Amino acid sequence: MSLSGKVVIVTGASRGIGKAIAAMFAGENAHVAITGRNMSALQETAAGLSRLGEGTIVPLSGDVAQPAAAADMVKAVVDQFGKVDVLVNNAGITRDNVLLRMSEEQWDEVLDTNLKGAFNCIKAVTRPMMKKRSGCIINITSVVGQMGNAGQVNYAASKAGMIGLTKSVARELAGRNIRVNAVAPGFIETDMTAELPEKAREELINGIPLGTLGQPDDVAGLVLFLSSDKAKYITGQVVNVDGGMVM
Repeated sequence: MSLSGKVVIVTGASRGIGKAIAAMFAGENAHVAITGRNMSALQETAAGLSRLGEGTIVPLSGDVAQPAAAADMVKAVVDQFGKVDVLVNNAGITRDNVLLRMSEEQWDEVLDTNLKGAFNCIKAVTRPMMKKRSGCIINITSVVGQMGNAGQVNYAASKAGMIGLTKSVARELAGRNIRVNAVAPGFIETDMTAELPEKAREELINGIPLGTLGQPDDVAGLVLFLSSDKAKYITGQVVNVDGGMVM
């Protein structure tokens, strides 16, 4: 998809969906900077990704919830490669609880990482992307941000906020040929879903028209497409990868 030599930043990329996204870009010979809080996990992931293609894999440790850390990570990429072509805001956490038991700390931590983190990274890449008058930003939101979920008011609010963020930034940056889209996964086979009790898993699958959980590569494939020139006329959209949960 003409991504060879492109410079890509994927946040929260040491495992799960973020790792799959980074791997797919690496396989297309892109240069990929992977970020997260655990440098040892990032280095292990980077070693595996480096065998997939001819691009350079750069692990960068930092907390995207901190504006300075997000700016430093983007600066490190621009200093090394001279540009950023694609930003994928995938970093996210959960701190689930019912509303009446949810602490202010649980609310703030999720909003800071999931929503503010995306804002921080977008703000950091905007200037270098505007300078070269091209770029692509993809925010990984969730079907929970569209339909809500009991016990996840903080997570749902953060993911709904990412949708509004996506559409607003898409309008602001379209004139500089910077496209901004969101991908909304449903329930994907990750460490998080692996911990579900069997009964809960069965009930979950019963609510999915295609009758199965998705795979990380299902999300990664869409991200790759939206980052390519094949999607050059797509911006401000939210595309679901959910087996038909939200129609």
